[in-house]
Amino acid sequence: MSIKIYKPYTKSRRHMTGVNFREKLTTNEPHKALVGGGKRGVGRNSAGRITVRHKGGGHKRLFRDVDLSYKKLVPAKVETIEYDPNRSGFIGVLVYRDGDRRYALLPGTAKVGDTIEAGEKAPATPGNRMPLKNVPLGSFVYNVEIKPGNGGKLGRSAGVHIEVIARDAGYVDLKMPSSEVRKVLDTCWATLGEVSNDEHHLVVIGKAGRSRWMGIRPTVRGTAMNPVDHPHGGGEGRQGRGLRRAKSAWGKPTGKGQKSRRPKKYSNYLIVSRRKVGKRGSKQ
Repeated sequence: MSIKIYKPYTKSRRHMTGVNFREKLTTNEPHKALVGGGKRGVGRNSAGRITVRHKGGGHKRLFRDVDLSYKKLVPAKVETIEYDPNRSGFIGVLVYRDGDRRYALLPGTAKVGDTIEAGEKAPATPGNRMPLKNVPLGSFVYNVEIKPGNGGKLGRSAGVHIEVIARDAGYVDLKMPSSEVRKVLDTCWATLGEVSNDEHHLVVIGKAGRSRWMGIRPTVRGTAMNPVDHPHGGGEGRQGRGLRRAKSAWGKPTGKGQKSRRPKKYSNYLIVSRRKVGKRGSKQ
C-alpha cells in the first residue's frame, strides 16, 4: 500500500493520510506548453450567482490541457506520470511518433515507456482506446463518450471503471460504478482499463484547513439550523427531523434512499436498471 501515514505531532495530524506520490509520479513540473492559467468557477454560473454551494477559495491551480477524445490515431509512448490538481486520477504526457505531445488520463497499470494506441483495430490492452463495439464483453473501460466524437464524459475519477456487459441493436450496456446499467451507442469510444490512483478513496483529509486548501467550504447540517432556514431545523436540543423523508433546504427529496432523478429526463429511455440507493446500495 502506498498510503502515507503522518506522525501525530499535532492533534490534526493523528489520523491524516495521503497518497505517496513519490512512488507513483515521475516529475514535479508539468509540461509548460500544455498548461495555462484561468479563473475557477467555484460553483457560480455566468451571472456570478452560486449554483453549487460549498465551493470557493483553495490553492491556486494551473489547468492542464488533457486530451479526453484521443482524436490523434497514432501510437504514442508514455513519457511522464504526473499529478493534476483538477482531477483525482493521474495524467501523463504522451509522445506521438510525429513528435506531438498531449496529456492523457492514464490507467492504473501505466508505466513510463508504455505504448498507447487509439484506433478501430487497437489491441484490447489497458490504456488503448477504441469504439465500444470492438471492446470485448466483460472488459473494464473508463473515459467513455456519451455522444460519438464528443470526448469522454463517463468514468473519469480515480480508481473508477465501467463494465461492458452486453451489446445489442447498435447499443452497448454499461454497468456504472453507481450500479446503474445504461445504454450507450456502440460507436462511442472508450479507454480500456480503470483510472489510475485507485487508493484515492482511502485518503483521510484530517483537518478543516486541508479541505479549504482543496477549495471545499464548510457544510452546515440542516438539523443545526432554524426552521426558517431548513425543513429539518428547530426543536429544543437534538431532535429527529420529524419528516418521513429527508429534504433539502428547498424541500426536494435528498439523502439515502430518495429518488431525485427527474421523471421526464431526456435520457430515461437509455436506463436499463436504476442505481441501487440507501445503505445496501453498492458504492465505489
